[in-house]
Amino acid sequence: MSAHNLKRKLGWLEGALYVGGAILLVVFFQIRGESDRLSQEGLEAFHQANTEVESPQPEIEMHGEQAPSDRAGDWQPDQTLWSESRKEEFRQARMRSGEQPLAVLTIDHLGITVPVYNGTDEFNLNRGVGRIKGTSWIDSEGNLGIAGHRDSFFRPLKDIEIGDSIDVQTARGTITYEVSSIEITDPSDVSVLTATQEKTLTLVTCYPFYYVGHAPQRYIVKATAKHFLAKT
Repeated sequence: MSAHNLKRKLGWLEGALYVGGAILLVVFFQIRGESDRLSQEGLEAFHQANTEVESPQPEIEMHGEQAPSDRAGDWQPDQTLWSESRKEEFRQARMRSGEQPLAVLTIDHLGITVPVYNGTDEFNLNRGVGRIKGTSWIDSEGNLGIAGHRDSFFRPLKDIEIGDSIDVQTARGTITYEVSSIEITDPSDVSVLTATQEKTLTLVTCYPFYYVGHAPQRYIVKATAKHFLAKT
């Protein structure tokens, strides 16, 4: 092959490489743009699912008395089954100011009466139980998720049974739920919080109840709304 022909073929190869590189860059930026768009849509959907327009909630009555507030010095939950560390964390949490509860959850025969706050950060879970953000609003249709610690407010759930009643008192009135299922799941199983058409309550705590260290499973109590008594 002559030097001229070799140079000519190398020129064609170089041109082809430039064209191929340009095509790859176009494809790359198209894929990246689509990925960025999908990521942005995902972030917006997540933000929308976790952001609600929530008007300030009025004080809630509890058995004729005002619901416990952050600095309520005279309200003391039944701590018979609590761990010592949770008792101290509750004592510390109640000394701090914070948002008022959205509701009060009561399971009479288990001795549970606990304020429900919006969110499941440690501060809220040390002073009560928390609405899981992204689930239904406190008195709306759908699946309302509420989480609590297994070694404080929600430890009595170990004795709950199918058919038991759970009352959730809101500013509008009291919703009575009936327990429909109890199951133990893996922490990665978020299907228990899937949206529902009917008004549903899902209580979540760690399991086993007396496990030393970080409990490896989740204890799930599902209940369906049966009755609503409007506040008069």
